[in-house]
Amino acid sequence: MIRILAFLAVVFALGLGFAWLADRPGEMLVTFNGYQYQVSLMVAAVAVVAVVAAVMIVWWVIKALWNSPYTISRYFRVRRRDRGYQALSTGMIAAGAGDGALARKKTKEAAKLIRSDQEPLIQLLDAQASLLEGDHEGAREKFETMLDDPEMRLLGLRGLYLEAERLGDRNAARHYAGRAAAVAPQLAWAAESTLEDLTGRGDWDGALKLVDAQKSTRQIERDAANRRRAVLLTAKAQALIDSDANAARAAALEANRLRPDFAPAAVVAAKLLFRQNDVRKGSKILEAGWKAEPHPEIAELYTHARPGDAVLDRLNRAKKLQELKKNHAESSLAVARAALDAQDFSTARREAEAAIRMDRREGAYLLLADIEEAETGDQGKVRQLLSKAVRAPRDPAWVADGVVSERWAPVSPITGRLDAFEWRAPMERLGQLIDGHEDTPEAPVPAIAAPAGPVQERAGTIEHTAETPGTATEEKTDDRAGEDHVTPITAAAFAQVPEDAEAVEPAQELTRLPDDPGVDPDDAADKSTRRFRLF
Repeated sequence: MIRILAFLAVVFALGLGFAWLADRPGEMLVTFNGYQYQVSLMVAAVAVVAVVAAVMIVWWVIKALWNSPYTISRYFRVRRRDRGYQALSTGMIAAGAGDGALARKKTKEAAKLIRSDQEPLIQLLDAQASLLEGDHEGAREKFETMLDDPEMRLLGLRGLYLEAERLGDRNAARHYAGRAAAVAPQLAWAAESTLEDLTGRGDWDGALKLVDAQKSTRQIERDAANRRRAVLLTAKAQALIDSDANAARAAALEANRLRPDFAPAAVVAAKLLFRQNDVRKGSKILEAGWKAEPHPEIAELYTHARPGDAVLDRLNRAKKLQELKKNHAESSLAVARAALDAQDFSTARREAEAAIRMDRREGAYLLLADIEEAETGDQGKVRQLLSKAVRAPRDPAWVADGVVSERWAPVSPITGRLDAFEWRAPMERLGQLIDGHEDTPEAPVPAIAAPAGPVQERAGTIEHTAETPGTATEEKTDDRAGEDHVTPITAAAFAQVPEDAEAVEPAQELTRLPDDPGVDPDDAADKSTRRFRLF
């Protein structure tokens, strides 16, 4: 577009110039070799322009002839390069589709048309073709060769990392990931693997630096980075709680500042503050964490903040927590435990039952059983509550990759993943699928009464119901004369049928289903005929 505008500007300027000359007539006299040439100014200007254009055309022709060998060679070189890139593109598509034979063929074709030092993708296609052919050793050699090229170094490290993961060599995989993360911390696969290695070795400071690098390169969002920092700082505080209390306190307070709703950070920060006799600040941290999400560890630490407190003081502190988070099962359970320690059984029973109504769980029934045993000692009711506890859903716990732990940990013991533990109910028991209505009495099952007339066997099977307690097995005489008495059909009645009783043939033959092979007539003939059957 700019060239078109420039061309139009030049043409417009030339037009203005010729118009200006046309408005100012004049003559030009030229004396050359004894001759005088007299022309008008306009003709002279046109002649000058024509001479200049002719010179330029002649110069372009001479230059084109001079550079023709280079132009022809460049044409064939560009054509050869285009064919090579076409082969390279086809080979990459074949490698992505899993066609190893075509990928190898196009690799050789591209290598003939393009030099590998000019196009690094040929090395990648060669390594991918080796992987598709099952030549993992050759692929590893090609990836190791890429480490010498600064442009291909990260690609080689990625290939070696994947091969180490395939072989199950986590140490080698983390080594390659660490080298890649040192060069390019923005690589997610390298940063995550290196982070797992650092947390597995307990290098919390190194892990914090890596998370800061991820945040600066915008690899992870700000909230995710704050969450990871809170987890790492909490783990660091737990590791230094006995060796360096001041450093542990600083790490725990920073973790709590980043995530006030993270219960482990609040607990370890308050615990360190309580050790330094700063009960007021520690209590505020626990209260803020309790408002965000009630947790039994927060309640336990809050009620026992001062070791010298009486049981009634601990009960009052538990009630204060309940005021902060009303109508919550954890609040009721905290008050119930403190009331049980204070021997206030009525309050303990009321709060435990309220917790069961809000969240039916195993721990609430166990606590209610403890209250029952401490108050009345009725072992029957205690066993009944324990049986309900077995059928109730389990209490929430720290769960990560199928592992249930009573204490929080920064990494998963199975995969080594950071921040894997979640506070939730573990997998339900099979017995929890049974609806707990054991207190409801079962309705008596009525007996099947036999008809008064002749018995006709119906097509199908005779269902036999279990005999309930209190069902009469002997015949009772009827006061009304001339009427037959009907007795229930039981298994004993079938067993007492006389041997000379007449067999009753079925009213109609059962329809055989298409996929039912039926009974072989020879096998049926071998069996003795029975007058009655009980299925």
